[in-house]
Parts: sequence; structure tokens; C-alpha cells
Amino acid sequence: MELSGYSIDIEKAAKVVLENGYKTVALQVPEGLKRSVWNVVEFLEKKTQAKIIVIADPCFGACDLVNYELKNLDVDFVIHIGHTSIPDVENFWIPTLFINAVSTKDVSAVVEKSISSLEGKKIGIVTTAQHLHTLEVVDRILKKHDFVSIISDGDERIPEKGQILGCNFSAGMNIVDKVDSFLFVGSGNFHPVGLLLSSKKPVIAADPYTNTVKKQELDDLKDTILRQRYGAIANSKNAKKFGILVGIKRGQQRVELADEIKEMLDSFNKKSMIIALDDFSPVSLQGFGDFDCFVSTACPRIAIDDYLQYKIPILTPIELEIVLGKRKWEEYVFDQILR
Repeated sequence: MELSGYSIDIEKAAKVVLENGYKTVALQVPEGLKRSVWNVVEFLEKKTQAKIIVIADPCFGACDLVNYELKNLDVDFVIHIGHTSIPDVENFWIPTLFINAVSTKDVSAVVEKSISSLEGKKIGIVTTAQHLHTLEVVDRILKKHDFVSIISDGDERIPEKGQILGCNFSAGMNIVDKVDSFLFVGSGNFHPVGLLLSSKKPVIAADPYTNTVKKQELDDLKDTILRQRYGAIANSKNAKKFGILVGIKRGQQRVELADEIKEMLDSFNKKSMIIALDDFSPVSLQGFGDFDCFVSTACPRIAIDDYLQYKIPILTPIELEIVLGKRKWEEYVFDQILR
């Protein structure tokens, strides 16, 4: 089935529902596909006769699953559209099937357009789930122009070769010493800028949706982020009371890291409290007015994307190390959720 420029194997989902006799199915879709969800629901209802419940809560990735709570709605199966599974996130309370939304956009033109922007001869190729099927095409184009292209596996959180997440750039970092620059194929800025901050190698983004090639824009955004992070660190230098934030979302639960942070703060005679929450927003934290600083162990984007919305600084664990003098600013790296 094609929806809004994506190919989705919803037939596979219907087959699994029928084979297992599921009666009530929850459907989780990303924001960009919600306008087209009618077609998916009608197809599933007709093919399976199951009751379909669409989850309206925002969905930010395979780490962001509504699962256990759905038991109260008698849901016995979850279909998660738009992301590939995270291999080390498993043992769901309710059986869950991940169906990728594969972009139907041809990437050839924008990759050709990016050739003049690539730096060096050895190019690491990375992308998101939606464009994984295009990597062979990208590889052939680069080789045609006499580049050496390298596509790497990531760690155990990464299911496909060449795939990066907003919180995990291991498919790029595993080859960072073997490449001169990276070519990111996909839309948005956060993934390529995250790789830029992590690798400290040039990153060129080829966006097949806008047919644009970005490099300077990514460099400028990186500089803006670093200035904001430096400000957040500076504003936390005299902090005495810390809230350590733990994400409840299944793929973001770094409880052991939270414990380590608490021990570290204790050793510096700082007061701290571990706070668990699912929905990170200024509203959800505004009641904690007695804190000087929060440290987020959940999605790394929380501290960065919404920086200006929070009155109290939110740091990543790495930034906390800089605040406490355990790491120098020159050693700043992007926080990642790694296996």
C-alpha cells in the first residue's frame, strides 16, 4: 500500500493478525502519516475483521511505544508503522509488529547533485529507515564518480547496515577513522547534525524530498547548538540541586546511568533526585521549582530541541561531566544511547 509517498507492507500486518486470530489491534503511526490512516484502518478491518484502535499520541521512533497500558483496552496486538525495530528493545507486554514506511522518492538526482560537495575520496554513507533500500543506488553513483564508499553496521540497537537513529550514530562512528566525510541521505537536520557533532567529520546531507544538498546549513546549526549547550553548562556551574530524569519509554530507559549520575553527584556533595516521566515538556517539569538543573538520561534530543522552552537548564550526562570538571569543554561529544 502506498501512502503519502511511502510504501507500507500493511498486507504483512493483516496476515499476522489473521494467522494469530488477534481480535483488537492498536495502530501506531508517525505524525506524517496520520492524515492517511483511514486507508490503513479500512484495509485492516476489511481483511481481518479485527477491531482497530488508532493511537493518537505522538510517535517519535521505535523507542516510543504505547504497549502495556493498552491491555486495559483489551488490545492483543500492536502494529507500529514508520520505524524499524530496535533489536535490544524487546519482551513487549503485547506482541508488536514493526512495519517500515519505505520512501518511494528516487534519490538518484539529489545524490548526483551532492557529488561536488563531498570532501575527500572515502565517503561513509548513512541514512534513516525510510531510505535504507536506496543504499545500493547511492553506492553505485559514488563509485561511478570514483569515490570509495563505505557502509557499516551499527551496534546492537541498529537493525540495518548504514542506518542511524537520532540517538545512535554507531553505523557512522564505526568507520569514522576510515572516511574523509559522510553523505547522509534523507530529510531533516537532526540526524546529520548529530553525526556531525559525534564524528567531527564533514557531513553532507542529500534531501530527496526538497532536492537540496546541505553542508553549510548543518555547520551553522552545529555552531548554534554548541553555543546553546555552552550556555546551559555555564548556567549550571553553581547548581546544587539536580533532578535526574529517567524516560519511561521502553527504548529510552537508562536506569543504570541514572544511578551512576546520582552517585557522581553525591561524591560532589550535590543533592539529587531521580524523576521518571514519559512525556517530557516544560509543563510536566514546571512544578519542580526547587531544582537548579535537570540531567536527562532519556532521548538526547530533549535537552537540545526544546532548549529555549525550559526555564531550568537540562543537561545531557556528558554535559554534567563538564559542569563537574570531569571532562573539558574541548572534549564535548553528542550524547548517544548505545548498546
